[in-house]
Amino acid sequence: PSGSQVATMCDQLIKAVNVMMDPGTNQIYRLEALKFCEEFKESCTFCVPCGLQLAEKTQTSVVRHFGLQILEHVIKFRWNDMPQPEKVQLKNCAMQLLSTGTLSILEEESHIKDVLSRITVEMIKREWPQHWPDMLKEMEALTSLGESQTELVMLILLRLAEDVITFQTLPTQRRRDIQQTLTQNMDNIFSFILAILQINVDDYRKLAKAHCRVAVTTLNTLAGYIDWIALAHITNDNCRLLEMLCLLLSEGELQLEAVECLLIAISRKGKLEDRPSLVRHYIFLKRLCQVLCALGSQVTSLVGSDVAVETPANLNKYMEAMLSFTTHHSQFLKSSTQIMWGTLFRHEILSKVPVVVEMSLKYLKTTRTNLIKTGYPSRNDSPSCEYSRMDFDSDEEFGSFFNLFRSQQGEVVRSACRLVPMEALGDAAEWLGYQLSSPIITGITNGTWLCSILSPSVVQWDAMTVFSECVLGQTFRNLTGEKLPIDQGIELLQAVLSYETKDPLILSCVLTNISALFPFVTHRPNILPQVLTKVSDSKAPRTRAVKNVRRHACSSIIKMCRDYSPFILPCFDMLYDYVKKLFADEALLMQMEKCALMEALVLIGNQFKDYAKQKAFLEELMAPVVARWTSSETSHVLSDAAVFLSYVGADQVSEQTKDTDVYGNNRVQLSYCLQAMLAVVKRSRWPADLGEATAGGFLVGSTPSGAPLFSNPCSSLVLAMLPNVLTLIRTQNNLFAPENLARLSPGYAKAYDLIDVEKNCVLGLPHPLIDIYDTPVYKGNLERMQGFFCTLYDNCYHILGNAGHSLTRDFYTIDGLAEKLVGSAFVSLDHVPDHRFRPIIHILTFQWHDFGFLPLVLSCPQEYYESLLCPLVGPLFTYMLQRLNVKWQIINQSGDEEEEEAVSEESQVTQEMLEEQLVRLVTREVLDLLSKYNSFYFTTKVVGGNLLPDAATWFLISTLKGLQLHGQHEVCCATLTLLAMLIYENLRPRYAELRAVMSQIPDINMEALDQYDHRLLDPKAQKFGDKKRKDQFKKLIAGTIGKALCEQFRKEVHIRNLPSLFKKPKPERDLLATEALGLEFFDVLDLVWVRRL
Repeated sequence: PSGSQVATMCDQLIKAVNVMMDPGTNQIYRLEALKFCEEFKESCTFCVPCGLQLAEKTQTSVVRHFGLQILEHVIKFRWNDMPQPEKVQLKNCAMQLLSTGTLSILEEESHIKDVLSRITVEMIKREWPQHWPDMLKEMEALTSLGESQTELVMLILLRLAEDVITFQTLPTQRRRDIQQTLTQNMDNIFSFILAILQINVDDYRKLAKAHCRVAVTTLNTLAGYIDWIALAHITNDNCRLLEMLCLLLSEGELQLEAVECLLIAISRKGKLEDRPSLVRHYIFLKRLCQVLCALGSQVTSLVGSDVAVETPANLNKYMEAMLSFTTHHSQFLKSSTQIMWGTLFRHEILSKVPVVVEMSLKYLKTTRTNLIKTGYPSRNDSPSCEYSRMDFDSDEEFGSFFNLFRSQQGEVVRSACRLVPMEALGDAAEWLGYQLSSPIITGITNGTWLCSILSPSVVQWDAMTVFSECVLGQTFRNLTGEKLPIDQGIELLQAVLSYETKDPLILSCVLTNISALFPFVTHRPNILPQVLTKVSDSKAPRTRAVKNVRRHACSSIIKMCRDYSPFILPCFDMLYDYVKKLFADEALLMQMEKCALMEALVLIGNQFKDYAKQKAFLEELMAPVVARWTSSETSHVLSDAAVFLSYVGADQVSEQTKDTDVYGNNRVQLSYCLQAMLAVVKRSRWPADLGEATAGGFLVGSTPSGAPLFSNPCSSLVLAMLPNVLTLIRTQNNLFAPENLARLSPGYAKAYDLIDVEKNCVLGLPHPLIDIYDTPVYKGNLERMQGFFCTLYDNCYHILGNAGHSLTRDFYTIDGLAEKLVGSAFVSLDHVPDHRFRPIIHILTFQWHDFGFLPLVLSCPQEYYESLLCPLVGPLFTYMLQRLNVKWQIINQSGDEEEEEAVSEESQVTQEMLEEQLVRLVTREVLDLLSKYNSFYFTTKVVGGNLLPDAATWFLISTLKGLQLHGQHEVCCATLTLLAMLIYENLRPRYAELRAVMSQIPDINMEALDQYDHRLLDPKAQKFGDKKRKDQFKKLIAGTIGKALCEQFRKEVHIRNLPSLFKKPKPERDLLATEALGLEFFDVLDLVWVRRL
């Protein structure tokens, strides 16, 4: 092209770039300018001269950047088609730009340097080393031209390492060639980088800012190489690199980059990140803390391993440095050290070293401060708050972090207790005694003169309770017999039992301490009644805080009766009489407390080990419940949706005061019956010992295989109540029918919606952490009604799941059980919302066992699989496939519509998010259910069986559709590709129809498909290994693998392979001689870090 053509085009490009970058430009003009620039890069034949002219230093930085982008685009997309002379000319022009095409180092824009380095790297990726053998020498020569060129060379080496090693953006062969050449030349490269670093660090100390910039860039370049090069380069010359990096920690402008390199060198992992300069010192402390932790990890791995490494002589120095971070005001820094402390205290050898034992005492003292929950970002009552504002965006985020941090501390405290159990117990006793004798400080209150969650006394009690619970738990594990300080423990327990306070939050801590000290009671049974009386004492008024305390007390009683039921058995009559007195006054206990006490009594009653006695006790205990639940009135209420709604008051006008809710008692009675039934069916058991079970009359026979069959004492009670449970399930499903929804009063129109707690769980939102204890349990009748329907629905399915586990054969031999379950749980499913549908899946899925949902099929005898599981699972899977297909179709369509019409109502957006997330959860749970059944019950293999051709093609088509939809996700793509290959390879020999399916894949190479089929079908053909077969199959189906929207229209970069390099044989090395790395350089580090803290 002529010079005038280039000049004219450059003028037009400059105008277009300025239009694009001007914030005041109209959007239409900006798009036109962008279109013009993109068309120029794609179609113009003289891009290179235009790019070079636009990249001249006389242009503005924006224009220069665009000019350099043009050159980069030419190299990336036209390089393969360029004649060799043009390649050489472009390479020379690029080197000229590196030499003279930039401003001084402090004036030049960073984005100009970045694109210049990318241009060079793109050429290196295509030509080095085969066609550009002197590249490294040319880079070294550039550094002699000045600081700007040296920084550019460092950037080039960094980008090259990132593309080849970190991001691996090259084809496999080119990546191997470049990595091999880098490795072979690493001695020279590393020596070169270290020399640059040394020169510029020396000059930096003379306050030369330009050299500082080069030093920073050089350190960043080091960070790109240290992660993957041979360890010998790092430890070469008596760890010269590590020594230099440690010395740089005292340099304020270089310490962050230096500690980044140190971290990577020690742990051999890490990631380079840009950080705001305002918090460089704090980030430096974080990096230094990570360095220390990584260093300790290396030492704990080496000491005691096959490599003969002794305990470092300066271990005490190291632990003092770690303790400095553990006592820092930053909660994040404290938490960063916990894993290292735990590893050290659990180490088989190091934990026995005297300095480590001594340090465990210091750690325990420190933990007494660290467990105190302070440092909320929104507050200013602690030095930690300032650091928390840099680490956390909200109090909720800080609260979630601190809960994890506290659990980490608990683990480390337990490890430390194993080393010094008596000293740890002394610390716990001292702290507990101090809190018992200290006055309650409420701080700022809301007028009730009770503590809030942030009150000073509550914060102290809470921390002390966590500490004492961890210590006492380990005390009973580590100290037995005469070593256990029984007198001291009983004295502490008596002090706790004598402590009086009306504050609910502190009472909760008191209950936890009683539970932690309870094992001492087994050595002094005479104080057991005092403990039970203290724990079961009722409190009023029923605020949320008091309700939480009462719930805590119920859990404590159940835990004691579960873990120490043989010990509490002698007190059964006393406790039973006490419970009867409480039950006689309806105002004393809530239904939750009644059911908890019943559950505790059942747990103790299991120790009767006498079937007749347990059955008589359960019948007496449950007589009022059974009578009410099986009455004709209740049956009538539960069998009709309209009558049920009227009975619970959902069709009445809703008021906002609890006193006006006249139907509340009806709801309470229904909930109480179900919870009592659940408590009994969940806890009633026969003895675990076969001899005791036989002697007690629990054994009723044996299975065909000889396994014993037992009868549960609660079987008759549960079976009598079960029909109305199934009736209630059917009625609750019918409540969602349109005619029954219309019966709800306007005030209860949202009575079936998720309660706020469940919404937050579904959406993954944190719960409020501050000031939640002074609000009422529910805000009004609507919220109480929502809670009622939610717990009622869940409890019904809890009962079904536990009935199968507890009653076993008595439950599964019910006549027509499958029909009864289908006729209740599967009725009116089209109207049941997703959040109510999940419990149906939960009782069939194994994974929910730990969360309270015992699967209905977990205890199902194998002979009932056909009669029970198939009638349940068959219709469920068929229905769920149809339901989820419709749901996902609606979600996808709504997503397309939202692109055209923005939604402004926040509540509407939240509701849509909730519904979509529920569909995701249900889909995931159905897939889990399918996988569980595939694993445990569906053992017939498809391969070798008789399949219809349509079924075989359906398998492959469905998998390919999955790839089309989810192929953009790497994990999904890998899994589905493997599944498609297995289906094709196993079914193709018998079903030729699969080839027709494959031939319809867009852009498939039919010749490659023929070769693949030949190797698959011809027994004499050469067989490839798994990896090569996977690669070939993935290439065949590449046309059906879905891509993310951002990838669909991206122009692909093609880098050709160059002639193979000659591979030299690898020299053998003594790993013990070359890869030893421990605390040898810590003495150097110790001289530097102290002044920085």
